[in-house]
Amino acid sequence: MSNLALRVEGLGKMYRIGGKQERYATLRDTLTDAVAAPFRRGRSLLRGEAYGAAGLKEEIWALKDVSFEIKHGEVVGIIGRNGAGKSTLLKILSRITEPTEGYADVYGRVGSLLEVGTGFHPELTGRENIYLNGAILGMSRAEIDRKFDEIVAFAEIEKFIDTPVKHYSSGMGLRLGFAVAAHLEPEILVVDEVLAVGDAQFQKKCLGKMGEVAGEGRTVLFVSHNMAAVQNLCMRAIILQHGKLECEGMTEVVIERYLRNVENAGNVLGLSEISECRKPGSVPVIQYVRLLNEKGQLCSEFLPSQRITIELGLRYHTEVNGAYVGIGVNDWLGRRVFTVTTQFQGFELPKFGENVIVTCCLPETNLFPGSYRLKIVFGSRVKDIDTITDLRGFTILPEDIYATGQFPRADQGIFLVHPQWCVTE
Repeated sequence: MSNLALRVEGLGKMYRIGGKQERYATLRDTLTDAVAAPFRRGRSLLRGEAYGAAGLKEEIWALKDVSFEIKHGEVVGIIGRNGAGKSTLLKILSRITEPTEGYADVYGRVGSLLEVGTGFHPELTGRENIYLNGAILGMSRAEIDRKFDEIVAFAEIEKFIDTPVKHYSSGMGLRLGFAVAAHLEPEILVVDEVLAVGDAQFQKKCLGKMGEVAGEGRTVLFVSHNMAAVQNLCMRAIILQHGKLECEGMTEVVIERYLRNVENAGNVLGLSEISECRKPGSVPVIQYVRLLNEKGQLCSEFLPSQRITIELGLRYHTEVNGAYVGIGVNDWLGRRVFTVTTQFQGFELPKFGENVIVTCCLPETNLFPGSYRLKIVFGSRVKDIDTITDLRGFTILPEDIYATGQFPRADQGIFLVHPQWCVTE
């Protein structure tokens, strides 16, 4: 018997976008258009113009020529930037949408959690939806009965289990959806980035449950932007970029390649990129971010022993009392490595700033090789005014700092230290 859980071959999904929006038509409009259509078509063809959908719509390939195989018991992370095709792939594997070309063979029943409320009927109660989803998965009533109490306890909705799902909050729907998907014993569990909307305690609980599912020998496909979760949970990972499979392999190697790809060496991080990372509700004060090497040149790759200068351009017209800047550095798994602020050292910025340049010099980082990202905050004594999160930062390259030819790996820690060894006999 084959050990394959999934086989994807030449998979592609095409959508048509940009169609002209039509107003609602009356019966008279419909009859008139039907009579006039042949004449309009003839005039268009004589002029060499496209007619109908061909002239109104653009074809977009959400997926194109994607092929891979996943064995039973594997836990595979699927990563990529927004719009890379991750959710489209999971919808095809979950039989929610059909591919335009290629095929996806699925060997086993699939439990999916793609978005809050997927698969739930809003008019049915939580209890009824549990039995409905179990029946869709092909489970008997006796099998669902055995799992029912465990599902309800995990979702923490005992008081509302007989309430119609349409009255649930998004958090309640998410908890029940995950509990159903994980506990009804699917051979393949497919989880999209829905965990991002849950609270921290629930996310931890879900990640633990997925670990249990994987430990039972079932297959898990996990889409997430949380690299730490992918690293801890998945044995293999796949990168999708612009709808195509860029690479697959061991999780650590794939994540490192993904993070390197999102770095663009030697560029000023300007308004457009900063705006993408700006926290909603922020007042746009930070205009640009520059990374400079020891020679004052734009750079994004450094050795552990080299100096890094972070230069910020600020503009704020209203008075800010106790203005400060804070810079947080996160490692490739999203863990905070260190934080520096002007407040720590009692350095206060001007109250007004039309063109303020703030530079932060790090004489040496002593960081392990890997990619690092930035969080930057401009604020006052009472509140944060402008917050930039998860901004591309810099890469630390391997360096023979011990002069032994031994290079530490990114998974061996965060900081490089210089210990003094002593051996006695």
